Amino acid sequence: MRVPLSKPFIGNEEERLVLEVLRSRFLTRGPILEQFEKEFAAYIGVKHAVAVSSGTSALHLALLLHGIGQGDKVITSPFTFIASVNPILYVGAKPIFADIDPITYNIDSEKLNEVIDEKTKAVIVVHVFGVSCDMKPIMDICNDKKLILIEDACEALGATYHGRKVGTFSTSCFSFYPNKPITTCEGGMLCTDDYQKMLYAKALRNQGRSGEEWLEHRWIGYNYRMSDVHAAIGLGQLRKIDTIQRMRKHNAEIYTKFLTRISGVRTPPHIDGRTWFVYVTQFEERDEMARKLQVKGIECKTYFPPVHLQAPYTKSGFKEGDYPVCEAVGRRVLALPFFTNMTIKEIKYVVDNIADALNS
Repeated sequence: MRVPLSKPFIGNEEERLVLEVLRSRFLTRGPILEQFEKEFAAYIGVKHAVAVSSGTSALHLALLLHGIGQGDKVITSPFTFIASVNPILYVGAKPIFADIDPITYNIDSEKLNEVIDEKTKAVIVVHVFGVSCDMKPIMDICNDKKLILIEDACEALGATYHGRKVGTFSTSCFSFYPNKPITTCEGGMLCTDDYQKMLYAKALRNQGRSGEEWLEHRWIGYNYRMSDVHAAIGLGQLRKIDTIQRMRKHNAEIYTKFLTRISGVRTPPHIDGRTWFVYVTQFEERDEMARKLQVKGIECKTYFPPVHLQAPYTKSGFKEGDYPVCEAVGRRVLALPFFTNMTIKEIKYVVDNIADALNS
């Protein structure tokens, strides 16, 4: 059996909506895009949603909307996909890391205060793997120190913190890459309650155009647009998101039920309010486990190697030992195959091979 790491859950509704766009004259900047933004904002519980080309571009725009630039410091997590950090460099600011909580893998709010100084302007929280950060102490710190807060919720669509959806605490960003619970193939969303920031974001995503005048440019902007074709896929996906989330939660529960019977594997926490982007385990001999699973046709990946130990960041002076909790987690984590319509047979095949590998 071959089991992929992830695959999208696409159906007839997405096909119908894409055909509707293709048969119209609006392949981009059209009514389907606006409808996707409207329904997404309503689902999250924010006033405005701005569809863009990726979660990375959404985060880049979020930094620009808040005036973050040269000489500013931005604190974030070292345990995330590198795209959570690179936009800080795009705007000329300096990334600063705070170590993570060993259970949730999210930024440790107690470590946050230790790295704040007079040049710190913002904090980007990353809700890793569908688990919300501990927002109350983080918001208290940001309010006390007068820091801008931005949410990277690219991995946590639908997750909640004390009953409130992530992405509603500040300017926030989401991703619709094909491994996410819902996809637009490539794409992302920026969310805000601020009308002026929404207008600015829409201008920046469209080459800095200030209005509907085709060649009137007020700012240096970007081509961060999402096409109506991509938005049509996203709209179809969004309209069945509750079903998708239920299916993914069910699959995670089955995985955990089987894996907890096996000694030598640490399963992810089932925390109230979390959603399931990936299913990430820990093994002491992680690389050997990955090799044995891949031989059996089971795709798995090391989520995440610490950002501060990636080549662009070691060149800036970060080194091993800077964030010991993140590094310890990074040496042991392994993402197993996980997708919406994964079957029990596929899950059991993965689990049985993990058991065999540990026993051998």
